[in-house]
Amino acid sequence: MTPIARWIAALLILPGAGTVASASSDGELAPSDRHQASAQIIVELLTNHHYRERDLDDELSSGALNAYLDALDPERFYFRASDVQDFQRYRHKLDDQLRQGELDAAWEIFRVYRERVQQRSDYARELLQSELDLEDDGSYPLEREDAAWATSGEAMNELWRERIQNDVLSLKLADNDGEQLPVDRLEERYAQLARNVAQYTADDVFEIYMNAWSRLFDPHTNYLSPRTRENFNINMSLSLQGIGAMLTIEGQYTKVTELVAGGPAAKDGELGTGDRIVAVGQGDEEMVSVVGWRLGDVVQLIRGPKGSVVRLEILSGDSGGRKMIDIKRNEIVLDDRAAQSRLLTLDHGARQQRIGVIELPSFYHDFSPDDGQNGRSTTTDVARLIEELRADEPLDGLVIDLRGNTGGSLQEAAKMTGLFIEDGPVVQVEYSSGQRNVLRDDDDGLLAYDGPLTVLVNGRSASASEIFAGAMQDYGRGLVLGDQTFGKGTVQDLVDLNRYQFAADDKAGSVKFTRAKYYRITGASTQKRGVKPDINMAELLQATGDISERHEDNALPWDKIDALDFERVGNPEHYVDTLADRYHQRVAERTTLAALRAERDLEQQLRERDRVPLAESKRRSEQADREDQRLEALNRRLRAMGRDPVNSASAIDADDLPDLVAREAARITADLSDLETGSTLTPVGGYETVRSD
Repeated sequence: MTPIARWIAALLILPGAGTVASASSDGELAPSDRHQASAQIIVELLTNHHYRERDLDDELSSGALNAYLDALDPERFYFRASDVQDFQRYRHKLDDQLRQGELDAAWEIFRVYRERVQQRSDYARELLQSELDLEDDGSYPLEREDAAWATSGEAMNELWRERIQNDVLSLKLADNDGEQLPVDRLEERYAQLARNVAQYTADDVFEIYMNAWSRLFDPHTNYLSPRTRENFNINMSLSLQGIGAMLTIEGQYTKVTELVAGGPAAKDGELGTGDRIVAVGQGDEEMVSVVGWRLGDVVQLIRGPKGSVVRLEILSGDSGGRKMIDIKRNEIVLDDRAAQSRLLTLDHGARQQRIGVIELPSFYHDFSPDDGQNGRSTTTDVARLIEELRADEPLDGLVIDLRGNTGGSLQEAAKMTGLFIEDGPVVQVEYSSGQRNVLRDDDDGLLAYDGPLTVLVNGRSASASEIFAGAMQDYGRGLVLGDQTFGKGTVQDLVDLNRYQFAADDKAGSVKFTRAKYYRITGASTQKRGVKPDINMAELLQATGDISERHEDNALPWDKIDALDFERVGNPEHYVDTLADRYHQRVAERTTLAALRAERDLEQQLRERDRVPLAESKRRSEQADREDQRLEALNRRLRAMGRDPVNSASAIDADDLPDLVAREAARITADLSDLETGSTLTPVGGYETVRSD
């Protein structure tokens, strides 16, 4: 029996360890014996088996108190400064209490929170019945995470007056006519906010509190209640059926963290990473506000039968503006997530260059139900696509497009690396115990392609994508183009607490915790730093803002271990300066690329806004200006492509526009092909795309 098994076995014979309760004798919400036992097991798992070694001490206790308050009230809308001061008596006691399975402090803080939410709900509905000044000279902050706690009732009321004013203006301007005050909708929203918090179960409180502890170890470690485990699938399949989006709770909002490649939301193009969902409607039915809802309840509302329409009201992660979108629910099939290819034929003076582009949304392996071995996989699909691309004529170059590829099967990333190198190590995995494993290319030297190669990445390329891109860079097999990748270099395990059989109702939940880190064959970690491109094309790529490992609290640090023995197969970095110079010349001289860069600059400017006016006239003027700027930037690109301008951005389907970034990656690859083969470089103004198959 392992040490943890012996410890848990001792815990299981504690009096009442198998009983279940969620309320005290007077009916008040309270932790159960199951929660108390679970807390002790979770602490044991984290402090003894997590990759990051942290002691359960006063420092961790202090961090947990801060994290718990942030989880309940991240934008400082409910707790008063006096409440927070009162909670200080727990600051250096939570560790000792948790070690004994005592959770009373967490429940006491939650009861205060619930009371404050009800008070604010009552005040908001009362204020909505008064006359609102829609030409207030003030402004409203878009982010309040670092705001101070309100020091008085008057200060809290003023904060809520501004919040209500902002909500009224946001809804009013989002309506088509924008004339009627959305008082009824907001009254119901604030009433529902209080009702939702009043309906929190003991499991909900326990999940919030334990995640305040677990996220102190790293951002990918968390406790999942039974309901959350059901709704959040951390495997390679969908985590949210119906529209193909991964969601999380951030403050009072449901936030989109990822779109599943090939899913309805990704195909529609209206919903984006970082967007916050504020209301949900079914078809033509009335919208239901989901501000303040639990994640599981929002998921249930968005789910629905294939072919039905769900309507979402969102706050844009890019601009903070509101918009309504309709998405038709559908199933996601492997074909939608599988590798796809196209051939770009570029004019090269006396001849033409054939550049293949393979788009890879994820690293997948669909095991066959017959023998479990011969199912469809990333590696087999990519090998087949390469063969098809070169069936008639040789390829002059190949682009592997990993933009938005958030990972998947690490084994497939290693196997796919083997399509481009004869043999050798691909990635190192170091566990918390110090043990190291090495994944290698073991395909007996088979090569699918040995010509000029580039890998296109962006800030959302993560995990397995970073392993493949890093391997191509380390072996000198190809150049990495694009932007710095996400930087997720950690491995998680999921432990089902029900395996310890201390809960008679079999509803203990699960713990997902980090147990290992990835390292490149050079010994460098991909954690936090990701993979830096050889040629930076960030000016043409959509910005991902602060959505990266580098911006996460408590992310594990970058470090380095011993390098492995491996043999480089090329030195394309010798050409980087020449290639980069030619790329920058094209961006400056080509009207299409200059227009795209202007659009990206505008997106970044809008993203950097931190306040909005509380006067309706100013808000309308700003909104009109933003829409005009976006439309002008889009039309500039359309004119550069020889197309007629449009009167509205909604008149253009993004899928109908050429992928200028992929085309530019193809031009860089064509330049690389010339340099590696000793051919004469075409003039910078050349390389027109004459055909795209």
